[in-house]
Amino acid sequence: MGDEATTGMRPAGDEKIRCDACPVMCYIKPGMTGACDRYANQAGELIRVDPHVVLDRTLAQGGPVVAFHRGGDWDGKLVSTPDTFVTAIGAGTTYPDYKPAPFIVSSQVDGVDMVTVVTEGIFSYCGVKVKIDTDRFLGPEQATVRAAGEAVGHVTTSEYGSQMLSLGGVHHLTGGGKKEGRVTCEALLDLCNGKPVELTIDGGATVLVEAGKAPIVNGALEERMRVGCGSATIGMFAKQWFDKADEVVVVDDHITGVLSEHQAGKLLGVRETGIKMKGRRSTPGRYFQVAAPGTGWGGTDISDPLSIIGPFDPKLAWPGLRLFFISTTGEHAAYFELDETLTPVEKALPPELAASTQRVKDNCEPALSTVLFMAGAGGSLRAGVTEDPVRLTRSVKDALTYVTCGGAPVYVYPGGGITFMVDVTRLPENAFGYVPTPALVAPIEFTLRLDDYQALGGHMAEVRPLSSVKSEEALKPVAPLSDNPWPLAPQAAKRSHG
Repeated sequence: MGDEATTGMRPAGDEKIRCDACPVMCYIKPGMTGACDRYANQAGELIRVDPHVVLDRTLAQGGPVVAFHRGGDWDGKLVSTPDTFVTAIGAGTTYPDYKPAPFIVSSQVDGVDMVTVVTEGIFSYCGVKVKIDTDRFLGPEQATVRAAGEAVGHVTTSEYGSQMLSLGGVHHLTGGGKKEGRVTCEALLDLCNGKPVELTIDGGATVLVEAGKAPIVNGALEERMRVGCGSATIGMFAKQWFDKADEVVVVDDHITGVLSEHQAGKLLGVRETGIKMKGRRSTPGRYFQVAAPGTGWGGTDISDPLSIIGPFDPKLAWPGLRLFFISTTGEHAAYFELDETLTPVEKALPPELAASTQRVKDNCEPALSTVLFMAGAGGSLRAGVTEDPVRLTRSVKDALTYVTCGGAPVYVYPGGGITFMVDVTRLPENAFGYVPTPALVAPIEFTLRLDDYQALGGHMAEVRPLSSVKSEEALKPVAPLSDNPWPLAPQAAKRSHG
């Protein structure tokens, strides 16, 4: 029985090994990686392929870059002060879920013993909210958003100067076909890791989205988001248009403004012009539905501003009346004067109105695509922190535990569970991974006082000092983003003791 030739057994280094880092449970051949490309078989040993990221404040202050070690002798120079924060990026997961988190690290901050519980969560219940700064019509509310032809989300309610998309979620990851789940996971992963993703919207536009970059709508780079709705634009710039035009119409898909009827115009003493607007009149100087949504003037479908007005009232209008149209971004502007028949005749834009058009443009913020990762940290992930998971939830709600994602600040939703949202541009690069269940893998850290951790039933036997995190664990120090609060600073988490 001891002879390999007669038993058919292979040396241990040639054996497939089973990875238990996620529910897929891959069998990995020597020298190969699992389906997620995050774990590999190295001579019969399961290793993490990606480095484990720590934030090092000394790097942000111009200190020496700490080399990335995967082997060799440890020189003992790992920073073991509050200037180092261990993130969950590359740390590994708690799966199967009864295991403690991969890293439960203690440190001392201003004389206070702290602990940070670090794990990469496997999130089937996750998605992204995408904010696209544009007036252009992307698609009707509830319209399906597609990537590579597969449904990955929908258009949700638009906000001030921005169109909003809701992508991902368990329905698209697991509730549809296999391809839908795979494509959804790929799109979410790319968006979260700052890569461009092309999305098409049923009945609407094609948009190229990349976090922190200007969106590209139907092949056109979006430069600016609107300064305000048409009515708000009237209010902001009425004094600058007074005496330079007799009537100003700010074209907007939602609320088109008319200077002579608007309260701002009334207070300035602007004369009635007899203009007749199409659409539904709201309060004075504010009109809804002057045109259909589109990619033209002010997010409407028009290219000719005269198409939204009717004949002028001859009892109020006069020949020579100066009529100025502008969109909410200043991208479109046109100037007309009424002839003897009260018909608008287009003229060259006067210099003073050209200057005000530029002022509107200058007051518009640069258009960006914002990607917010949103996920619910469920019971299984919480079990890696404490044997009594609900205590962690209560500790977060009581602001005793500070939640971060790759060291970045998060917004934790009120109500049950730990549902959080984070701006992906505030994380180190390539902070997100995936498993082919399909689900996204995202870092999450819980930082609290050591005595609070003990009180909530934490895995105290697994607590290790920061100095014990050695180089063979493939650390990669990176500088934290200057805009992020330092995760270990007590003032970063609002604490309250009853």
